[in-house]
Amino acid sequence: MPNSEPPEPLSPEELIQKYQNGIWRYLRVLGCEASLADDITQETFLRVIRKGFEQYNDAATAGYLRKVAYNLFISVMRREGRKVVTDDIEQLDASWNKWAGADNGDGLLDMLRECLEGLTERARSALELRFKEEHTRSAIANHLQITEHGAKNLMQRAKKQLRDCVENKNQAEFS
Repeated sequence: MPNSEPPEPLSPEELIQKYQNGIWRYLRVLGCEASLADDITQETFLRVIRKGFEQYNDAATAGYLRKVAYNLFISVMRREGRKVVTDDIEQLDASWNKWAGADNGDGLLDMLRECLEGLTERARSALELRFKEEHTRSAIANHLQITEHGAKNLMQRAKKQLRDCVENKNQAEFS
């Protein structure tokens, strides 16, 4: 019979260490800019630690922290008069749980890194220029000595390869 007792409460430091990356990533999925995600993540933990809460299990704790972060994000967006990209938070949460799971997305990032290694050097370079260094498609085309249309096609094919690879690895892991 499984143990139904709640886990030992985490110290504030342990709570932050365990869930910080996942909350930050979740905010980014919501469309939050990186610096704002930093601020809201910090505020999420400050509020939860000040208020106190009972830890039932990892999933419940992560869900509660995401809800606090989501509400803070919505408050900021309303104050600034900006719209939020997603209205269906339940669907987003279901997708988050499916893909990020209990490890706050660390496993998914590992899968993505493995899949990146499977791309050609040219495709990997194009994606790094676009998403890591934030170059324009024109600059990427110049760097790779191809047309802009060629750069667009290269990146689309590479992103599809990555998506397929990660989905296949994710399915294999849960099969």
